[in-house]
This record gives sequence, structure tokens and C-alpha cells, in this order.
Amino acid sequence: MLGGTVVGRYYGAHVTVVEAEGRPTRFTWEGRVYGIRRIIDHWVTLRRDWTPGADSQVPERRHWRVEAGSAYSQGVYELRQDTTTGEWLLSRVWG
Repeated sequence: MLGGTVVGRYYGAHVTVVEAEGRPTRFTWEGRVYGIRRIIDHWVTLRRDWTPGADSQVPERRHWRVEAGSAYSQGVYELRQDTTTGEWLLSRVWG
């Protein structure tokens, strides 16, 4: 804690995510599997570099703040999915 504020580390690391009914259930990061125990928050943003076009899909970024753990560690993680590419990133870690 720094001045009463919890500070998370930023990553931007690619992760593999398994989903069920549109929600992440586990992810793999650096060879470790993290089971998601609880979804804390979920929100959607638009990519800033998007320009509307006739046939273009709105490029959303879906953010998930989750409580997850592996055999070695547990904590709070923020996952981000780009809907146009399907790519998942680990954005931030607390814990």
C-alpha cells in the first residue's frame, strides 16, 4: 500500500483464456494455469484508434477484474480481450 492506495503492476502480457458462457474461467500465464474463483468487475471500452466504416465491427475491449490463483500464487488480475482480434492480455496484477 502506498498512501492508502493499493498499487497494481502493469503487464500487457499475452495470455490464453478459457471461457464459458462468455466469461473467463481460467487463464494461462507464463506456463501456469490460474483458475478464476470470482469475477470482481467487468466493463467494456472502445478502442481509441477506431474509425467508423460501412462494414466495420465496433472494436470493443472487454475488461475483467478477477480473483484467481494457481498452485503457486493467488491475487487479483485484470484481463482484457480485444473483440476484433480475439486476443487476450493480462493488463494488471494486484497481490
